[in-house]
Amino acid sequence: MTSMRTQWLIAVLVLLATIVPVAQFTDYHLFQLTMVVVYAIAILGLSLLTGFNGQISLGHGAFYAIGAYSTAILMTTWNVPYWLTLPISAVVCAGVGFVLGLPALRLGGLYLALTTFALAVAIPQILKYKAFEEWTGGVQGLVIDKPEAPFGLPLSPDQWLYLFTVGVAAVLYVIAWNIVRGRMGRAMMAIRDHAMAAEAMGINLPIVKTRAFALSAMYTGLAGSLGAIAVQFVAPDSFQVFVSIFLFVGLVVGGASSIGGTLIGAAFIEFVPNLADKVSKAAPSAVYGVILIAVMFLMPAGAGGFLYAMWRKMFQTRIAQEPVAAVGHDLDSGGVAGKSPKPETVGRND
Repeated sequence: MTSMRTQWLIAVLVLLATIVPVAQFTDYHLFQLTMVVVYAIAILGLSLLTGFNGQISLGHGAFYAIGAYSTAILMTTWNVPYWLTLPISAVVCAGVGFVLGLPALRLGGLYLALTTFALAVAIPQILKYKAFEEWTGGVQGLVIDKPEAPFGLPLSPDQWLYLFTVGVAAVLYVIAWNIVRGRMGRAMMAIRDHAMAAEAMGINLPIVKTRAFALSAMYTGLAGSLGAIAVQFVAPDSFQVFVSIFLFVGLVVGGASSIGGTLIGAAFIEFVPNLADKVSKAAPSAVYGVILIAVMFLMPAGAGGFLYAMWRKMFQTRIAQEPVAAVGHDLDSGGVAGKSPKPETVGRND
């Protein structure tokens, strides 16, 4: 019953988050919210790999860049509709993630993190390489046209793109929710908790690890595609290693293994830098660092873990109060508190 109520509550919140901004917010604020959803999808991909499978990645900005360039090249070179670029980008990023996930079979922990970090450092230079300049636009990058609302809907491009992004995100979140709670998710978490025990139970470690890497890369690549459409521009310098670091910060702030926390982490990396810049024009990075330290000190398990703990505490308190209500009902029905039933009514067999 409680699970059903939670699902209805989530559905209502998603509906409100979709309708209210479109009706009340300006195009600029809708663009910001669109980027929050985009970053949430990217962090969700990282969460599936790091939070649920235990493989640390500091290079997911590379998959974000691959997805963004896949969509940009398809739209500018072959005039592919923006919505059709998403499944193509998903396949490309999943394939690249699967190949790059093969080193994860021999590497782990900090060594895997360093390998993925090297990938994030290399991607901008690869995008500038002269052999790919005809497709990638080299240092100048590529410009994308923002899509108009279809079917003559009375919506601005920013309004439509926000609705489109939220729709794609809703599908991806439902898929991730089912994966985590399904057979693959249980195998991923078993490997995260104890790889040797998971292998002894019959879990195929190479298959699960590479699939998790491919799935994670696909999610982050789709986020890159949506981000490119929203920003209308891609360039190698837009995908420096800081993108990977920001995604990792969002993962930690939201909670490494919290699906809902990815939205909070995305809002953090989108809005907190602007807040830090307003607080101090001279040293915004210092303010950002102080805010990040404070968040980690107050919520060591991330925002998702903190909210889940609060929700669980409220739920347990409610359960603890139910027997009290039952005792009150007995008193109202004529029973006497603290006394046992009459002896003749116990074990009586008429």
